Amino acid sequence: MITGVEICKVVTSSVEALELYERIFDVERVEVSDFGIGKSEVVFNIFGSRFHLLDENHEHMLFAPKQGDPIATWTNVAVPDIQKTFDAAMAVGCTQVSPVNDMPAMGVKNAIFVDKFNHLWMLHQIDRIVSHEERMEIFKNSMN
Repeated sequence: MITGVEICKVVTSSVEALELYERIFDVERVEVSDFGIGKSEVVFNIFGSRFHLLDENHEHMLFAPKQGDPIATWTNVAVPDIQKTFDAAMAVGCTQVSPVNDMPAMGVKNAIFVDKFNHLWMLHQIDRIVSHEERMEIFKNSMN
């Protein structure tokens, strides 16, 4: 029996999206089925997390997010070099939502972008581990 979790996203073109993500992240291709727009799908891994992209196909009720629509979900990716990854995303036409922010008290840097398929991505670079208790103390102190 195989178990696991797979993150699925609907895009206008899964093959084109894969090629974009390969220019941003260290992607490991698993499966690529290129049967033309509306019928293709790809499976790949980023840092051990499995992603499955499906082409938009209205007949099967698969709708890609549209520009300007609210984005209710996003994907967090912890990367070794946030500036390099964020710059790669900007270089291939992604849209900045939030630039690289350094939060030394929290031990992280983060940034947010939207790709050309209208999916939201949050990047993290973890510089040091901060416990839940430490984070709660920082939040409490910032509210005073």
